Amino acid sequence: MLDKLKGIEDRYAQIGNELLEIGSNYQRAGELNKERVDLEPIVEKAREYRQAVKSFEEAKAILESEKDAELVALAESDISELTPRIELLEKEIKAMLVPKDPRDDKNVIVEIRAGAGGDEAAIFAADLFRMYTRYADGKRWKNEIMSENAIGVGGLKEVIFEIKGKGAYSKLKYESGVHRVQRVPATEAQGRIHTSTATVAVMAEVDEVEIDIPESDLEVEVYRSSGAGGQNVQKNSTAVRLTHKPTGMVVTCQDERSQLQNKLRALSILRARLYELAEEKRRAEIESDRRSQVGSGDRSEKIRTYNYPQNRVTDHRIGFSNYNLPAVMDGAIDQFIEELSTRDEADRLAASGVDEDE
Repeated sequence: MLDKLKGIEDRYAQIGNELLEIGSNYQRAGELNKERVDLEPIVEKAREYRQAVKSFEEAKAILESEKDAELVALAESDISELTPRIELLEKEIKAMLVPKDPRDDKNVIVEIRAGAGGDEAAIFAADLFRMYTRYADGKRWKNEIMSENAIGVGGLKEVIFEIKGKGAYSKLKYESGVHRVQRVPATEAQGRIHTSTATVAVMAEVDEVEIDIPESDLEVEVYRSSGAGGQNVQKNSTAVRLTHKPTGMVVTCQDERSQLQNKLRALSILRARLYELAEEKRRAEIESDRRSQVGSGDRSEKIRTYNYPQNRVTDHRIGFSNYNLPAVMDGAIDQFIEELSTRDEADRLAASGVDEDE
């Protein structure tokens, strides 16, 4: 840990020297300033840690050499205060040394699709959509539907929506996977419990500069929207279907009133999917012999069960259960996210080579 801190402090000092000599290269100055701002919190924490350790060593030396009872009592008091402070600083620094996911501060695009279970699965997909939008509302994030396919019983076969807010991806990235519900459907006359599923995919919003999609890779089709929209939808072909030729991915958007807006939305979804595909490939190559305890976010992976008869929600990746299901369905999912984040952080800390016992 100390070696890593020394390297960071040296780089921080080097940036300061470069900024003094950079002249009128404003672009480079901006890049260096951003790097400096990113490093500053850990450099300040490292200085605080070193000062605490120095004070601890001085107090310890007094205990070993002094005979004066008053000085010894002061040294003992300092040691009792500094010991937990040093432990806390070490914990905070190790957390700061964990490699950060560069996407953590991004907005997200969430896709929810009804799985096995017919209408009940579609109703469950709508329940999950409400859960995530209520969670976003609690964080004061903005959410907006990009595309949806509703059914008459109040369910959703599919919904794609965007959540905008600082750190949205860092929180919601653990939600990707298969969600399962166990409950008695309203249409079940015999009172039997049914099991249905829905899949959730959470993708970081991707800028054009990050994923460039040549026009030659796209097949663009336009057609009349089948949804609500008044005369504009009835008379004009505003809906857009994009096919990405290299991968075969298809994205359809029809909720906007203009063809251009629908195309831009479809491109945004396609970029996010392609980025996620590239990330999955990269993770598979790097972690072929290691699976994170919080899971890979694989769409086939059952991650959570919502059991209505037992008023229980269980996350299978961490073996954690919450016994207030109505609150969870109303957006209270922070407990799950915090547990998953803690486990993920421990895994990444181990992978970074920083020994937790150092």
